[in-house]
Amino acid sequence: MEKFKEIMDANQMRRALLRISHEILEKNKGVENLCLVGIQRRGVTLAKKIQENIEKIEGVKLPLGILDITFYRDDLSLLSEHPTVNSTRIDFDINNKKIVLVDDVLFTGRTVRAAIEALMDMGRPKMIQLAVLIDRGHRELPIRADYVGKNVPTSRREIVHVLVDEFDNDNRVIIEQLDREI
Repeated sequence: MEKFKEIMDANQMRRALLRISHEILEKNKGVENLCLVGIQRRGVTLAKKIQENIEKIEGVKLPLGILDITFYRDDLSLLSEHPTVNSTRIDFDINNKKIVLVDDVLFTGRTVRAAIEALMDMGRPKMIQLAVLIDRGHRELPIRADYVGKNVPTSRREIVHVLVDEFDNDNRVIIEQLDREI
């Protein structure tokens, strides 16, 4: 059996993000009070691509924030004695705004829960929506995405990797088969 399987190539990723961009605009009836927040790391890259798409479509550059959820994780003590902390940068008031959280893969829902908690510590948005490139199932919390690039049923022996130019010098999504369940 193959160790890796490609489930999206660069063109499929681009088309999925363009479709998500259009869906965001349609659901929110334009760009008024709309902001994007990418979850560190790859969610930020995907949020930037959505921001670029919306700017091309609407001629408006949406505010874009960067969110690190490290200290909001419920498994922080299990990760490492010295976890890697990335930056959070949200240079706009989130109060009464429509926030679209962007992440690469939706799995258990715990990352999204942490991101929502972090946002609520910064203010009170009018609403929070979720956009993900891949929804792989296996939810442990009652969380669902509003915008999904691709639903990919997976087993607990698989891990989904979203590769982006910024970190991986590649744009594609692959599934890796593991020898054990995660």
